[in-house]
Amino acid sequence: MFSRFANIINALQVLDKTYSNSEMVRKILRCLPKSWMRKVTEIEEAKNLNILPLEDLLGSLMTHELSMQKKDDDEEMEKKKKKIVALKSSFLEDSEDDGEN
Repeated sequence: MFSRFANIINALQVLDKTYSNSEMVRKILRCLPKSWMRKVTEIEEAKNLNILPLEDLLGSLMTHELSMQKKDDDEEMEKKKKKIVALKSSFLEDSEDDGEN
């Protein structure tokens, strides 16, 4: 996402449209999906967006993404562990069944 954002910003700079660091930070925060809203709110409340460097924001978002992926992977492993496999078994009761099988 950041590389696409950087390409757009660079193309706009060629057209003499520049954005301040705080505008770019706010644009990135606005474009995040709903599943990230909790993190967006945390960043907005904990940090001053007017002076937050873009690189710090990206580092924070990447760290959050890695922790979300780890959580998803852990949940998937737990589901796999909880799966119960039932095997069908058969046994012979006496020697007469041996001849039939």
